[in-house]
Amino acid sequence: MGTVTASEAVPRPLRGRATELDVVLRTLRQARDGHAAMVVIQGEPGIGKSALVAAAIEQAARLGYTVGAAAAHAGDDIAPLASLGPALRTGTVPLIGSADFLRLASVIEQPLWLAEHVAALLEQRSTSSPLLIVLDDLHWADPLSGFVLRIVPSRLASVPIVWLLASRNVAAGPLELITSATADLPVRRIELGPLAADAMSAIAADRLGYPADPALVGALNDVGGNPFLAVQLVEGMLASVGADTGASQLPAGLRDGVRQRLALTSERCAALVRSGAVLGARFPLDDAAWLLGEPASALTAPLAEAIRAGLLDDDGTVVRFRHELLRRAVYEEVPPSARRATHRSVAQHLLASGRTPAEAAPHFMAIAEPGDPTTISVLRRAAHELLDTMAVTSVTLIRQAFALSNEDDPERTTIGREVVSVLVHARRYDEATAFAADLLRTGVSPDEAARIRLTLTARLWAAVYPGTELTYWLPEERDDQASPRLRARLAAYAALAGSPAAHAPALAEQVGDPAALAVVAFTAGFRAELVGEYHVARNRYGEAQTATRAAAGATGNPNAGHIGLREVILQAQSDDIDGARDQLADGATVNRLTDSWQAPGLAWARAYLDFGAGRLDDAVATARSALRLMDELHDHSAEVQVRYILGGVALLRGDPIEAQVQLTNAERNAGPMPLLRALLAVTDGKRGAAATLLGEIKAALLPPWREDLLVQAACAAVRDGDAATLRAASVALADLAARNPGVASVAGAAALAHGLGSGDLASAVALLRQAPRPLLLARAEAEYGRVALATGDLTGGVTALERAEQMFESCGASAPVAEVRRVLQAAGVRRPRRPATRRRPETGWAALTATERRVARLVANGHTNKSAAAELFLSPSTINSHLRAAFGKLGVNSRVQLAKVVLRTTEEAGG
Repeated sequence: MGTVTASEAVPRPLRGRATELDVVLRTLRQARDGHAAMVVIQGEPGIGKSALVAAAIEQAARLGYTVGAAAAHAGDDIAPLASLGPALRTGTVPLIGSADFLRLASVIEQPLWLAEHVAALLEQRSTSSPLLIVLDDLHWADPLSGFVLRIVPSRLASVPIVWLLASRNVAAGPLELITSATADLPVRRIELGPLAADAMSAIAADRLGYPADPALVGALNDVGGNPFLAVQLVEGMLASVGADTGASQLPAGLRDGVRQRLALTSERCAALVRSGAVLGARFPLDDAAWLLGEPASALTAPLAEAIRAGLLDDDGTVVRFRHELLRRAVYEEVPPSARRATHRSVAQHLLASGRTPAEAAPHFMAIAEPGDPTTISVLRRAAHELLDTMAVTSVTLIRQAFALSNEDDPERTTIGREVVSVLVHARRYDEATAFAADLLRTGVSPDEAARIRLTLTARLWAAVYPGTELTYWLPEERDDQASPRLRARLAAYAALAGSPAAHAPALAEQVGDPAALAVVAFTAGFRAELVGEYHVARNRYGEAQTATRAAAGATGNPNAGHIGLREVILQAQSDDIDGARDQLADGATVNRLTDSWQAPGLAWARAYLDFGAGRLDDAVATARSALRLMDELHDHSAEVQVRYILGGVALLRGDPIEAQVQLTNAERNAGPMPLLRALLAVTDGKRGAAATLLGEIKAALLPPWREDLLVQAACAAVRDGDAATLRAASVALADLAARNPGVASVAGAAALAHGLGSGDLASAVALLRQAPRPLLLARAEAEYGRVALATGDLTGGVTALERAEQMFESCGASAPVAEVRRVLQAAGVRRPRRPATRRRPETGWAALTATERRVARLVANGHTNKSAAAELFLSPSTINSHLRAAFGKLGVNSRVQLAKVVLRTTEEAGG
C-alpha cells in the first residue's frame, strides 16, 4: 500500500460529486441575473463538504463572481464575528474594505444595526459583480455571525448574492436557525452521502499518481465511502480499517494511524503537534513556543516537519490542524493528566499575558472541578465580558460557573442571580423564569430572593405587555422581610401587574427609592393611558423617566427606553404627531431607543404615527417591517398593536378577510383585540355582539387611535340602524373627551359620534379641522354632507362629500371613498365613471408609495441606507424595506439600475 505526504499534494479534481456541483453551478448562473439564493451543504465529518466548497469557489471565480470565503473553527464563540468576519475580509479585493470593516466595530454590541450595516455594504459591493459568500464548518460559527446570517440574506433577496454554507448535521444548530429565517430567497440543500467505490478508487489514484492496487481498493471499500478516511488510508494515517464509528467519535483506526505517523517524526515535531492539539484547532505559534519553552523562531523546522507529515498547515497568521478529526486523534493520545496540566498552564499563561478571561475560559472549562474558585471567577468574568456581543456564549459560561459552585459557597446565590440576568439579556425568558423559580426554592435570604425576582421582573415587564398577570410579580410572605428599598420595588411591580398593592406608592415615597418611584410613576401613567387620560399619562411617564435616571444601576430599575416610547405615543395622541415623529428621529430624546433591541418598538411606533396621520401605505409597510423585526429578535410584545394597525387599514380598504386574518393571528400569538372584533361584528351586522365588545375595550390591551376605531364603529352602526352599538361608541368617546380637555381630535370624535344621533355635525367638522387627523376629518365631512343632503342642502352636502372623498382618497382609504361616491351618485351627482379609488398599479414608478419614491430618489442620489434613514427620520431597517419594495415594483436588482430608472422618470416629468 503506497503512501503520500502533504508536500506532494497538488490540486486534484472533485470526485463523485458531479450532481451536487451541478446544483451549485445552476444556482450561480441564475444568481447573476439577480436571483439570490442560499446553498446548504450538509454531511458527516470527512464526507467531502470542504472539497465541494472549494470546487464551488473555483467555479464561481470563473463565472465572474467576487468571492469571500472562510471556515468557522472550534473556539470561535468567544470572539464576535470571528467566523463570518474573515469571509468579508479575505481576497485581493475584499467584500468589505478595511475602513468600512473597522467602522462595524462601533455597532458590534448592536446586532441588528451590525447586520443592517453589513447588508448595506454588501449591497453596494454587489453593484460591480455578483458575490459568493462562503462559510464552511458553520456548526462552529460564533453566535453573532449566526445572527448576521439569519438577517442579511433575506434583506438582500433581490441582490445577486449566493450564500454557500457547509455544516455537519447538528440538531437545532446554527444552520437550521439560519435557514428557518430565510423566507425571501430559495434554499437549495445538498446532503452529501457516501461516495461510490469508483470515486474512492479515483481519489486514491489522484493521491498516488497511479491506480490503486487490489489490496488498497479492498481497504477503501471498508471506509464507508468517506473521502477523508480514504485520503488518510492512502497517506498512512489510518492504521486499520473498520466500521465508521459515527460523527460523535473518531473513525476506527484513525488514532492508531496518527500515533504511528507521529512516531516517524522528530521528538520536537511530535511535541509541537501535541501542544497544538491542547491549544486548539487553530493557535498562534507564539503560544506553542511559550508552552514548549522555546523561542518561536526555533520551531521553524518542527513546524515544517508537521506540515510535511500532513498534520498541520500554516496560513501565515496561525497554525491549524488540517482537519479537526486529526486534532482530536492527537488530543486523545495525550495522557489525561498531561492534558489537564497543559490546559492549566495555557490558561494561566493567557491571563498573565493580558489575554481576556473569555480567551482563557475554554482552558479553564477543560480542567474545571467543583468548587474551584479560580475557574468560577474566570467564567463569571468571561460571561460578563461577552454579554453584549455574544449572549449565547455568555449563557453557557455563567451556567457552567453556577454548576461548579458548591451548595455551601457564599457566592452561589449571587452567581445564580447573574445566571438569571444573563438569560434575560439573551432574551431566553422562559429559561430565566424556570431557573429563577428553582433558585428561589433553595432557601435564599429574603434580600437575595427579592434581588432575584427584581432581576427577572425588571426585564420582563417590558418584554410582555405591562398589564399581563405574571406569578413572580405577586407579593410573597417573605417580601416583608426584605430591606425597605427592595420591598418597595417589589410592591411597585406587583401593583403594575395588577396585584393588590395599594401601599406601593406610599412605601416608595417613604423609603425614597428612585427605582420604586419609577415603577410607581409608570404604573400611574399606564393606568391613566388605559382609561384614556393622555395628558395625565404623559406627565407620569415623564416622572418615571426622571426617576429611572436617578436609579441608574439599581436592581429592578425599569427600562427607560420603553417608558420613552410610551411618552412619544402619548405626545401623538395629544395632537402633536409631527413633534412625536421628531422625537423618534432623536433616539436620545426617548432614552436609548437607538438600541437595536428596541427596533420592533420603534417600527411599531412609526407605524402608529403613520396610521394616525392617515399615511396608510406607510403605516402598512412599517407595520410589516415591525412584524419582521419581532420575528428576527424574538420580541412580540407589540404584536397586538401592530396587528390592530394592519387590521384597521384592511377595513379602511374594504378587506374584512385580511382584517380577520390579523385578528386571528393576534389572538393566537399575543392577546385579545375586542375593538377590531367589534368592527368586524359591525361589518357582519352582528349588532348585539358589537355593542358588548365596545364595552370591553377598557379592560383590554390598548388599541392604537381608539377614537378612530370607535368612530368607524359608530358610523357603521348608524348605517345599519344599530342603536346599541352607536350608543356604546358615543358613551366611550364622550368619556374619552372628558378625560382629555383641549385635545381637538378627541373632542371632535366625540362630537361626531354625538352628532350622528342629533344631526348637528358642524361642531365636529370645526374641531377636527384643528387636528392632524385627516381620516377623522374626512369622516366628519362625509357625515356632515349626508345630513346636509337629507335636509335639502344639495350644494353644501355635495361640497362636504367631495372634500371627504378627496381626503379619503389621499390617505388610500378605498372603502369610505367608494361609500362617499355611492352617496353622491344617489344624490344625482353625475361624473365620469372611474374606479372606486385610484388603483395603484402593481409595477412601475406609479406603483411606488410616496415614501418608496422618496427613498428611491435619495438612494439614486448616492445616499446609503443609514444616511437616507437620517434624512427621512426612519430606521435603516425601514429604509431597506421600502428599497426592496421599490426594487420589486421597478424590476431592478441594484442601486445602479434604480438610479437609471429615477433619472429617466425625472427627465420624462420635465425635471
